[in-house]
Amino acid sequence: MIEPSESFQAMLAHAWHILPWALAFALPVAALGGLILYWLRRGSLATTLTVLVLIPVLATITGVLGISGFMFTPALTTMLLVCLLVALVTVPAAIVLGRAIGRRTVWEREARERERSAEAARRDLVAWISHDLRSPLAGIRAMAEALADGVVAEPDDVADYAQRISGETERLSGMVNDLFELSRITAGALRLTMSAVPLREVVSDALAGQTPLAEQKKVRVLTEAEAWPVVTGSDPELARILRNLVSNAIRHTPPDGTVAVHIGVDGAEALVAVDDGCGGIPEDEIGRVFDVAYRGTHARTPERSAGGAGAGGGLGLAIAKGLVEAHRGHIGVRNHGAGCRFEVRLPLAAS
Repeated sequence: MIEPSESFQAMLAHAWHILPWALAFALPVAALGGLILYWLRRGSLATTLTVLVLIPVLATITGVLGISGFMFTPALTTMLLVCLLVALVTVPAAIVLGRAIGRRTVWEREARERERSAEAARRDLVAWISHDLRSPLAGIRAMAEALADGVVAEPDDVADYAQRISGETERLSGMVNDLFELSRITAGALRLTMSAVPLREVVSDALAGQTPLAEQKKVRVLTEAEAWPVVTGSDPELARILRNLVSNAIRHTPPDGTVAVHIGVDGAEALVAVDDGCGGIPEDEIGRVFDVAYRGTHARTPERSAGGAGAGGGLGLAIAKGLVEAHRGHIGVRNHGAGCRFEVRLPLAAS
């Protein structure tokens, strides 16, 4: 009778005998699986986890088949069935787990990107405030002190200083209004009352409000309409979009230049295009036009004139983009002719 210890020793000796053969068959499968994982390193997490689960199962089956000499005995068949059942359970579980982890990873990555983008926007906004709000405030303070100290006493000079202070105050008020509007857009607090809005009325009112600036800059503003569509939107916000685009075009168009507003229909969308004579935007900057506080190169941004028709605060286009997207529309810019073309596409109102 064989003692248990002797039986165990015999089993251990047999295992050491077949181990090199099992490894010889299993290692190539594991190496092949490693190459597949390396090839899939940029693939989906679910696919990677599925392959990762299959590799040890296939390596085990290959090793068992190798040491058995591919003789399908009842014991081998039972073992293969057990391995198959394990694979049927673990592979679907790996797929589900991989998709869940993948969604969470993507969500976390997108959240980090949104946080970094928001932080960058906040830094840009703080830099814009520290520069642009400080400049008119310093001018107002200097002129007010000059008036208070009696340095300026001649009636004409006093009237000129008062006019300058009034102009800078209006400029500050416009900046504050822009900041408030932009904060509503970025915070998702903008609530629009949607209705059917004829673009003819919106364009007429917006252009009428820009007439003084155009006359001051000696810029012609033309309107060309292939059709006058009715869109789904909010009248005040649509007017704000057009005012921002037209005022931006007027500011960047040289004297005796032309700003053209084109109205038409493209499929199921209304098309509003504003052409200016800015001379174009460098290709490496055109993607930043709608960024907060973007003004572009010195060539595109003329110095602020005495009348206050300057480059603006750099928020107008960012606000226009936010309002267009709030209308489920699209806005874009491209170089066109002697300047740029800003295109706005808005959904047509249901007839």
